[in-house]
Amino acid sequence: MLSGIHPILAGDLLAALDRLGHGDEIAVVDANFPAHRVAATGGPSTGASLVELPGLEAPAVVRAIRTVIPLDEYEAESALLMAGEGGERLPVQHELVDAADAPEHRVGELERFAFYARAEGAGLVVRTGETRVYANLIIRKGVIHAPDSWEAAR
Repeated sequence: MLSGIHPILAGDLLAALDRLGHGDEIAVVDANFPAHRVAATGGPSTGASLVELPGLEAPAVVRAIRTVIPLDEYEAESALLMAGEGGERLPVQHELVDAADAPEHRVGELERFAFYARAEGAGLVVRTGETRVYANLIIRKGVIHAPDSWEAAR
């Protein structure tokens, strides 16, 4: 157990997040998402890894990840949703955007197969136990700046 770390961020998930660099993408996906296939397609050449969190809803996982991962501010879109049918966002998609704390103008949408293709290039795929459909979000990791306290310790 670590002090100051969200309890969802344990073991494999915390280690996988630690390996990501600026611009790497994290796909947080629902239980219906073909996560094993997508992670295997991205495979060793991209360093993609798969972490399974079957007992958790997607927004809770996104919220936990955002406690240690900033959003990228250098690209137009810091977060990408899988677009639902009919063009309107579902309640769970609003929850995902809220959990990511992403400004609305920095949230894009991809149709289902384009989302699958984009997730293949993610550095990390996190499959949740979320059963609500279209509960899939990709977030791009931003730069982590050194806190002032690090500079003072030198």
